[in-house]
Amino acid sequence: MASIEDKKLKRLSRRELLKLAPVLAVGAFAVTRWQDGLVGRGVRLSDWASGLLFRRHHPAKTFSDADVVPVEKFPYNGYDDLDPGVDLDSWTLTVAGNVRHPGEYTLAQVQALPKIRQNTRHVCVEGWDVIGSFGGARISDLLGLVGADTSSRFVTVECADDYYESLDMATALHPQSLLCYEMYGKPLDRGHGAPLRLSLPTKLGYKSAKYLTKLTVANVLGAQRGYWEDQGYSWHAGL
Repeated sequence: MASIEDKKLKRLSRRELLKLAPVLAVGAFAVTRWQDGLVGRGVRLSDWASGLLFRRHHPAKTFSDADVVPVEKFPYNGYDDLDPGVDLDSWTLTVAGNVRHPGEYTLAQVQALPKIRQNTRHVCVEGWDVIGSFGGARISDLLGLVGADTSSRFVTVECADDYYESLDMATALHPQSLLCYEMYGKPLDRGHGAPLRLSLPTKLGYKSAKYLTKLTVANVLGAQRGYWEDQGYSWHAGL
């Protein structure tokens, strides 16, 4: 049987170890060969927690027209090219994957879906945010049109500038997640992603891919999850 002094020593040791835990964690980050793994695990933990907390029907805040910044103060932003040269007259959106009606869909077909106009905040990971005016069709309505299997886990998109992105199905079905073809009541200009982009007010801005060319419904993500996510950014990217 352990003596009283032994028990006190064990309790003291545990207490001191708990005090040292933060120091040890910081020290672990100082070990270069451990840094990438620790950061990666932290990002994955954050994504897991964000996925659990995401509420499909909980709306992002919307704003009055008086709160919207002038269009000229809405920054252009892109990872590569603000005009990848999309032929707007012949453009179509390729729809593939777990859908009953795959194929090419025109902008007119997207515009024939119920139009949603919303004033929401666009938050860039670079540190700026603005309230803008967006118009388009709900992603969920397009998924209904093409007969998507919404029990699938993901929706992925590819873009004319070689950008790519993926969403969990709950985000794709969120009522504020748009296939955006208008800003400020006018067709998207090329710098903002003409003719079609995502607008996702529940997510950081890099999820709102521009210059869409293909949408796929899938149960498995390939090696490419998202352009910035593959550089180490959060995949869920929730606000």
